[in-house]
Amino acid sequence: MTAPEGRGIGAAASGGTFRILHVSTGNVCRSPITERLTRHALSDRLGDPLTGGLIVESAGTWGHEGAPMEANAATVLEDYGADPKGFLGRELLDDHVIRADLVLTATRDHRAQVISMGHSAGLRTFTLKEFTRLVRAIDPATLPDPLDDGVVERARALVRAAAALRGWLLAPSAEADEVNDPYGAPITFFRSIGDEINQAIDPVVTALTGVGARSSPSGD
Repeated sequence: MTAPEGRGIGAAASGGTFRILHVSTGNVCRSPITERLTRHALSDRLGDPLTGGLIVESAGTWGHEGAPMEANAATVLEDYGADPKGFLGRELLDDHVIRADLVLTATRDHRAQVISMGHSAGLRTFTLKEFTRLVRAIDPATLPDPLDDGVVERARALVRAAAALRGWLLAPSAEADEVNDPYGAPITFFRSIGDEINQAIDPVVTALTGVGARSSPSGD
């Protein structure tokens, strides 16, 4: 199983694949930023993402099929050194949810819409910030070693662990698990949303791969 052309970050030669699906409303602002920043971070960790088996996609609950991402979203990606080229929006379909191993949404409403589609999606669907919060509480030592067992097995175990924690580790507020929509906003707001997304992605990618970022703005 491979990703649609232009979507996947790569499929492992063995050990299967693990699909991450990012979901927002129009698939022109938040989910494109999240998709491409995730790909960029995975490339930073894995070096050659083709060996990892992780596939990163996005779609929108009211997706603008075939539309380019918003210009400000592309600018935000370029700020982080990520590649905005070649992106085309998609409407969220049943098949996207069926094939996804992890669905990360911008808001709780998006999460509810994905779960309402069925396909036993409840245990693998989280808001992005919710998943980040849960991942931070998981001891990496309890996860499979990516070198011995592969990144795909580690990713599957991470989702199971996060799902088990969901009822025990609650958000400090309802808004804490949401990423606001920057559609139509000035570039300054897009950049603030980009920073929120980037900060949420970093611990997730580290947990998925077992590898920390090569560099950080603070120089740590």
